[in-house]
Amino acid sequence: MTDTSEARSADGAAQGARQSGLSRLMRYVPMIAPVLLWAVPCVVLLYAGQHWPLPVTLGGTALFVIGLVVMPLAMVRGHGRRQQDRAAVVGDTLLGASWVLFTWSVLLGVLLRLALTVAGVGDGQSRARIVGYVVLGVAAVLLAWGYHEARRVPRVRQVDVQLPRLGPGLDGTRVALITDTHYGPLDRARWSERVCETVNSLEADLVCHTGDIADGTAERRRAQAVPLGTVRATRARVYVTGNHEYYSEAQGWVDLMDELGWEPLRNRHLLVERGGDTLVVAGVDDVTAESSGLAGHRAHLAGALDGADPDLPVLLLAHQPKFVDRAAAGGVDLQLSGHTHGGQIWPFHHLVRIDQPTVAGLSRHGTRTLLYTSRGTGFWGPPFRVFAPSEITLLILRSPQRPPAQP
Repeated sequence: MTDTSEARSADGAAQGARQSGLSRLMRYVPMIAPVLLWAVPCVVLLYAGQHWPLPVTLGGTALFVIGLVVMPLAMVRGHGRRQQDRAAVVGDTLLGASWVLFTWSVLLGVLLRLALTVAGVGDGQSRARIVGYVVLGVAAVLLAWGYHEARRVPRVRQVDVQLPRLGPGLDGTRVALITDTHYGPLDRARWSERVCETVNSLEADLVCHTGDIADGTAERRRAQAVPLGTVRATRARVYVTGNHEYYSEAQGWVDLMDELGWEPLRNRHLLVERGGDTLVVAGVDDVTAESSGLAGHRAHLAGALDGADPDLPVLLLAHQPKFVDRAAAGGVDLQLSGHTHGGQIWPFHHLVRIDQPTVAGLSRHGTRTLLYTSRGTGFWGPPFRVFAPSEITLLILRSPQRPPAQP
């Protein structure tokens, strides 16, 4: 008979070995990924049987090599200690372009070539050249469209959410959600103003920002964030930190949002009353807060709900969807989150799903808890959104007991 404790020890050792191996592998990802992003399109477009004239092959290869060298250098200068905005724009743009080229080189390099072969179109060289032209055309169209999608003011997405414990007086409560504005190297002060104008047109009772306001400190991105002070709500404007705040002096962002008239819900709650009924609106710091080393910052749901009547419905702001496990265990009715950007550039959402329970939209977790995950209002890094449109969300809270119609 095997001793249980020995079996657990063996399992733990095996799991530790697997995690150690994964950790070692992850160390090489920053070195391997850029090479793959640039090498695969280079091979598909230039060395997969096209037999281009030598100047074309050499010139194209030189462009890919330049991209491979410049992209990581620019990103280090832009997002590292130097924080050079121009370098960040160059590096981020090259990252987005290489991801789109890589994706469609892989897909079309296999599927389109196979389809042309089955259809008997041309010889090997002509098929290879067709694939090359199509890959470049698709990438150019998607990058142009993706840039427009990233820079435009998001469309409003309206969602009705029924909460069984919501009192009839709160039926029809309008909750506007913005998140992941990511003010950054590209100056978007005017965009910020237009987003706030759109939010004001919704005439919301409650306006929420679920974090990742910016990339950079509050002092550095203040001009882009200041329009948030013009946002109007009939009941409250509330905010919680995202993981990017903890890369850029999070307390400075908490203080600025407080200065702009927003309520930073740092592991606390407030009450929203309407029609004789009450809603608990709570917020927690991002789950990365504690590891940031910033004193007093951590995700603490029990603290956020401390003193709240357990019979009242709870709306929780938490930046990352994966906090929903704790929210469901704590009896939260609705969690609002961002963080995922809906994947931002297809098919990156498949990688997001490895870390998060959902990428976008409304989902149920447990018997009571609903989670709404926004695709985000802005964009991070590469100024592109491909098949993952940004949004400003208007959630209409519904009670199973509708108030009587007014005569």
